[in-house]
Amino acid sequence: MTIPIVLGVLLLAGAALYALRGVRSARRARRLTAGDPRAVSGATEATEAAEKSRRAAEVVALGFVPEAELDTVHPAPVPAERTAVLAALADGDWEVGAAYLKAAGRDWEERWLRVRVLAGAAAGDDGWLRAWREAKPSHPAVALVTADTAVVAAWNARGGEAARDISEERLRTFHDLLERARTAAREAQRVADPADPVPYMVEQSVGIGLGYPHEDYEKLWGEITARGPKVLTAHTHALQYWCEKWHGSHELALSFARESAAAGEPGELLTLLPLLAYFEQDTHDPELTAEVFYKAPEIRGAVDAALADLAAADPEDPRAVRMRHMLAYLLFWQDRDAAAVEQFRHVDGHIGAPPWSYAASPRSRYVYARDWAVRVTAPA
Repeated sequence: MTIPIVLGVLLLAGAALYALRGVRSARRARRLTAGDPRAVSGATEATEAAEKSRRAAEVVALGFVPEAELDTVHPAPVPAERTAVLAALADGDWEVGAAYLKAAGRDWEERWLRVRVLAGAAAGDDGWLRAWREAKPSHPAVALVTADTAVVAAWNARGGEAARDISEERLRTFHDLLERARTAAREAQRVADPADPVPYMVEQSVGIGLGYPHEDYEKLWGEITARGPKVLTAHTHALQYWCEKWHGSHELALSFARESAAAGEPGELLTLLPLLAYFEQDTHDPELTAEVFYKAPEIRGAVDAALADLAAADPEDPRAVRMRHMLAYLLFWQDRDAAAVEQFRHVDGHIGAPPWSYAASPRSRYVYARDWAVRVTAPA
């Protein structure tokens, strides 16, 4: 079994699907006004298809992955260790899963990721988890994975549609399952290492689904930041809560994002938060047009800050890929094509992350932006 890394992809992306507004018209206008010799005017449909195929082949010849081969599930290659753990769990070997989680130590970001890997597996087949609970009934790790499995199962039952498109019966089932998940999360919190923020992070998406009042969510957030003030995933989950599509507004989301970014040191990658906030605003405000919105000086400044933050990060930091996906998209809209291509080269092949995952056709969104930037910057 494989699962996405980012919660927004796994649980929340379906509520944010939208068409790629204005890309084709805006970019085609830019190409024609620039005198691009590749532009085709008045061609037949067959000629246009042949031209599209030729252009795609040019990009692939430069070392980029063909559209049909793009992985839309994962944001980056799946580590061999994770693949081996999932295979062991499928065979019922819970001890491998327990050791995998323990090995994260107090790297809270990594601990969260590994909990989600195990929970994703258990949501599909929990035989190994039941065996683990029987062998270690009072172990904090068992309680933690059990709680997150309940969260994943609840959101799987909900599905990815917008709330207006879900039947009342399915929503009731979703809320009932989330109530059980909240009970499990509170038990995991009770037995956890007092320093561990992950049992509280598990409750974050319960709060989104059940619609916690702001005061209650802020209390939960305080429990998390008292234990792990700079866990990037905790911040991205909280941003979802404060977005207009859930329980906040564009203004609240951006305020939270700016506060998070200001608290980060170079290399901690918290400057991702404002980029996500601007993207959410564009996604859900029909009055905005991306080709204008993302060129605003404040957004360009946020992108520059994120680039500097990324440059200061450990090149092997697995969180960096999340930043690179968003930067590639925003740099594309800002007409900073060479810088966009640098990010595309890092992420190419695996596109299971925002902004691509929010589109009805992730591959189409990604390939259009990537191939445009590559062609513009390729040597003549």
